[in-house]
Amino acid sequence: MLLSVLSWLCSSSLLLLVSVSGGKLPEAEVTIEVLHRPFLCHRKSKYGDILLVHQEGYFENGTMFHTSRTEGDKNAMWFTLGIREVIKGWDKGLQDMCAGEKRKLVIPPALAYGKEGKGKIPPESTLTFVIEVLEIRNGPRSHESFQEMDLNDDWRLSKHEVREYLRKEFERHGYPPNDTLHENMVADIFAKEDENKDGFISSREFTYKHDEL
Repeated sequence: MLLSVLSWLCSSSLLLLVSVSGGKLPEAEVTIEVLHRPFLCHRKSKYGDILLVHQEGYFENGTMFHTSRTEGDKNAMWFTLGIREVIKGWDKGLQDMCAGEKRKLVIPPALAYGKEGKGKIPPESTLTFVIEVLEIRNGPRSHESFQEMDLNDDWRLSKHEVREYLRKEFERHGYPPNDTLHENMVADIFAKEDENKDGFISSREFTYKHDEL
């Protein structure tokens, strides 16, 4: 659950995290091809959302190694985007999708199963997936997570409390302090989550997530 909260806090600032780390080689990228996009799109997928998808997986030579439509229980699968429930290439390649959209993702080994491989997937395999998003739902936020952030137990989050939570989580994950980045993240969070603009995020605003138009 904590990972879901971190996704909420940090999804809009991932590029800033990369920029302050400095000196790293460019990360492997996913090649994305949109095969179908519906005319109407009421919301787009983002980190923390729960997606229902059908998928087909192919090796570089075009051989299919899996399809959810005919193998196993033949059911589409649910997963939470952005918290490593699936391979990194899916987390990267399935952002900003509409329900009913279909994409082809070409995923390098570093964002798939790497040097080890997995099951029928050999090591260092570049994989292609054709993925159709059937449904997008809001991910959960828990009262336990809210209480962890609510330092003075007044059932609302101040900017100071959110800033302190960010500082501790950055420290726990090994990131250096960055006051400017934290301030930008706090401003972005309150712009999106403080619905009544009273300067606090209430427990209702935190735990209740409405569908985005």
